[in-house]
Amino acid sequence: MGAGPGDPELITVKGRRILQQADSILYDHLAPHALLDLAPASAERVYVGKKKSVHQFTQEEIGTMLVERARRGLTVVRLKGGDPFLFGRGGEEAEALAEAGIPFEIVPGVTTPLGIAAYTGVPLTHREHTSAVTFVTGHAVDKIDWDKVGHAETLVIFMGLTTFPQIARELIARGRAPGTPAMAVRWATRPDQETAIGTLATLPALTAGMKPPATIIVGEVVRLHEKLDWYGRLPLFSKRIVVTRAREQADTLAARLSALGAAVIELPTIEIQPPADPGPLDRAIAELPYYDWLIFTSANGVKAFIERLPDLRALRAKICAIGPATRAAVEALHLKVDLMGEQYVAESLVEAFAREALEGKRVLLPRAAVARDLVPVELARRGAQVNVVEAYRTVAPEDLSARFREAWTHKPDCITFTSSSTVKNFVAAVGTAPLEGVNVVSIGPVTTQTARDLGVAVAAQARVYTVEGLVEALVGLYTESTPPATTNS
Repeated sequence: MGAGPGDPELITVKGRRILQQADSILYDHLAPHALLDLAPASAERVYVGKKKSVHQFTQEEIGTMLVERARRGLTVVRLKGGDPFLFGRGGEEAEALAEAGIPFEIVPGVTTPLGIAAYTGVPLTHREHTSAVTFVTGHAVDKIDWDKVGHAETLVIFMGLTTFPQIARELIARGRAPGTPAMAVRWATRPDQETAIGTLATLPALTAGMKPPATIIVGEVVRLHEKLDWYGRLPLFSKRIVVTRAREQADTLAARLSALGAAVIELPTIEIQPPADPGPLDRAIAELPYYDWLIFTSANGVKAFIERLPDLRALRAKICAIGPATRAAVEALHLKVDLMGEQYVAESLVEAFAREALEGKRVLLPRAAVARDLVPVELARRGAQVNVVEAYRTVAPEDLSARFREAWTHKPDCITFTSSSTVKNFVAAVGTAPLEGVNVVSIGPVTTQTARDLGVAVAAQARVYTVEGLVEALVGLYTESTPPATTNS
């Protein structure tokens, strides 16, 4: 199966379906590791990758491993970077299976040159520049007939980074103009994509510090890079951004950042757990028909409440939500939100109740075990009978320190905090020193104040206290299209 050039979203629909059925995956160095998560948790994952002069297994051993697992009745996926039949040695492995009488199928992938073409704005063919493209491997320079392939209008060289100085000399010696545009691309289609643009004469020096894996393109089409390079112009391209939300909530933010070109590092600093004692919540739910208002201050509160609610028909109270994400969670249950604050913080929620008569009204507030008391205190002051019950707890993951060490192998450019708990747990686990030189972006003023109280400088704060607002603040921070919003509150 071809895994594609690097961006895990470039896997084919068929490839995704088969990975979800795999019993065993033998994967290469260039296969995106995120694709391994598509397989069942019980699936075997075996690294059989090859780097220059470092081979985990020989080609013969890989073939034997495939045959042995298939004979055990396993569904085996051989996951290869790019496409298995274009310099991927997929043909050799398929032959080994055929000779052993093992049934197999080939699932193609987006080959690396096509990924490079798309993600650098360099079409391999173009009516005004070229109508032919030639693929060649740069491993054994002396075995290539450069007289035959050297004048290809577009020449794509696989695995030729270390030998390119010799290749360039061969091409120029056979009449290719030294000024012919040439480009080398490392880690194509990934946020850490690295591109060097030059000519046959200059590219060897420009790539002296570049490391494999890289693919080289030679030809007039390279001139289109500056005009068509959409990926490199994404506002967060190449930025390493840490997301600290709980694992089950991180996907939305991570997807938005990835779409803007960022390399997302997930480092959950909180976990959502059931209440220590569900009794108070269950008793409140039993009395639900007698409440006038039900207030939700997070989507987590909605989820935890509904999980304990046996019948939605028991709900007679008006519903108040603190912000759009919480509102969306309520409305997903086909329930109506009667009241919402304008700025998605507790203070704004209290202001929203200013127009409501609360004297003698019963209010239920299911929320996190630890939270600000502003809302219940202010509503009680206005005559409401407020029942605050623990619906869920946020705790620090037990392996937070270990996950931090893994995430901080290379220092990120930015870290996002979406609640006071995410900041507190991060600082409690590793302190503030790792944040030196890292831009901190906060979702709102309460989180910002918590960070500052802990000695953490905040570079930008969302103007609208939502995930979309957080993304806008990040884009503004790195593009200056929107000035970062920070406050001293």
